[in-house]
Amino acid sequence: MGKVRINNMLVYTYNGVMGEEKVLGQKLELDIELTLPLEKAGRTDDLHQTISYADVYSDVKTALESKSFDLIEAVTYYVLDILGEKYGDMLEHALVRTRKYHVPIAGFFDNVEIEMERDY
Repeated sequence: MGKVRINNMLVYTYNGVMGEEKVLGQKLELDIELTLPLEKAGRTDDLHQTISYADVYSDVKTALESKSFDLIEAVTYYVLDILGEKYGDMLEHALVRTRKYHVPIAGFFDNVEIEMERDY
């Protein structure tokens, strides 16, 4: 068993509860961690024995840029759905973290983060 990780993936989206968030847009940052058997890929050097992180990146980016949500909880859940639909036959488990940096509330902090995980 092993893990494939995409760290700090940036996607420009039009998500948020506030109207201006859906007009102006903002970047979201994601971490995606996939747990799957990697021994065969390691032994054979065969891309078909693993999940291509380039494909995961492209699939998630395309999906998030074409859909709008109010909540980053919904964004995170949707990414887990995409991973299951596209790669569920190879996946054991996935963890997704979604960070939003420009939150329209008064206060000082780096970001707001949602983390969800799912077994497949």
